[in-house]
Order: sequence, then C-alpha cells, then structure tokens
Amino acid sequence: MTFTGFPVAALDFYDDLEMDNTRSFWEAHRTTYAEAVQAPMKALCAELEPEFGSAKVFRPYRDVRFAKDKTPYKTHQGAFVASGPSTGWYVEISARGTRVGAGFYDAAGPRLTAIRAAMADDRTGAALDQLLAAYDGDGWEIGGEQLKTAPRGWPADHPRIHLLRRKQLFVGRSYGFEEDAIGPTLADRVRDDWRALRPLVEWIAERD
Repeated sequence: MTFTGFPVAALDFYDDLEMDNTRSFWEAHRTTYAEAVQAPMKALCAELEPEFGSAKVFRPYRDVRFAKDKTPYKTHQGAFVASGPSTGWYVEISARGTRVGAGFYDAAGPRLTAIRAAMADDRTGAALDQLLAAYDGDGWEIGGEQLKTAPRGWPADHPRIHLLRRKQLFVGRSYGFEEDAIGPTLADRVRDDWRALRPLVEWIAERD
C-alpha cells in the first residue's frame, strides 16, 4: 500500500475521541480508525522500512490496570522503529497533527550505568552535549524523564550533571496539521528528520 497521507478524518477522529473516550464511541467509529489512522500509519512505516527497519504500530488500547485515568483508548497513534533495547525512532498522529522523534525511553541496571559512564566521559559525553546543543539550535525539543538530584555515585557538580540526571532522552518535534504535516510528502519529511536523528540513535546504541 502506497502512503498517500493521513486524511483530515484522522485528526477529527482523535479530536472527538478526546471528548468521548468510551467504548461506545470507539465501536461506532472503528471503521474510521482503521481506514483514516491505522492503514495510513502502516503505509507510512512501510515506506520508511527499507532504510530504517520494520516498525511496531502500537495498539490503540491503554493499559489501565494501574492507572488512575481509566479511559480505555490512546488519543494518538504511534509507531516505533527499534534500533536497540528501548531505543529508536518514533512517529505519531493525534488531534494536534503529526510528530517525530528518537532516543531511548527506558534504561536500567547495567545499561543505564553504561549510558551514564559515556555521558560522564570527556570525549563521548562532550560529543553528546554538542549533538544535543545542535538539535536545540535547530529547533528540536529535548525531553525525557530525569532525576531532580544527582544519581547515586555521581557528584552534583559534575560538568555534565544535566545529562547524568536523565533516565530517558528524547529529541523530537511537532509538525502540526497543515498539508505538509499530513499529506503524501510527510514520508519524505519523516525520513529526512529520522536521518538527522541517526547520530543520537547511534550514540545510544553504542552503549548497548
């Protein structure tokens, strides 16, 4: 299936879902989700697959077992291409339009230790700092969960404590919902931005 863009119906679907996140709404609009959201997302991922690899298109259902918010459906459709454990490229569509990003969303134990050691190193840590500064200067958003204080074993005055406090690291940007954000040229736009994010993904992958 060739990617021809997301129809405006996809944006309307999520706008309405945010107002009525119920099973009855979902069942009444299941076909809209399948045709306007799920199918175009799979087609977009298929176009990107030759260069980046196979994507996981996430299920639309929320895991509410331990959540205070019991609304059953996600208000966005995301897809993720893994390059390593919990690391890779991301794309999503919601009522606010499309968004792309890359980074790592989970690290613990030996992996987090290795990432922090590389962040602390004068060579590899400085390289990551310069990379993030370049993304920031180019209008990217730097995000992800981080500790409020220094992680155990690291001094609070370390020159890269701003990196060492990170438990996650994402770099991303929103496209909005204009034609170039949802139309057929979106595939080229995502491809170009994922290429731009490749140095970050590779820096993280080298710690695995």
